[in-house]
Amino acid sequence: MVTADHGNAEKMKAPDGSKHTAHTCNRLADRAPALCDVAPTVLAVMGLPKPAEMSGVSLVDKV
Repeated sequence: MVTADHGNAEKMKAPDGSKHTAHTCNRLADRAPALCDVAPTVLAVMGLPKPAEMSGVSLVDKV
């Protein structure tokens, strides 16, 4: 698994608020993934449950 910060996520939206897709032909997430999503994603890949204390969500079904 590789994580990275795109660096200019605030520029990834068109002036009308829609997703700016000129930079990719891949699907885009409905919400911006966050650092808190990394651990739940790793747990899901490993087949382990996410503890209730974790606020993030698994991104496995998003990619």
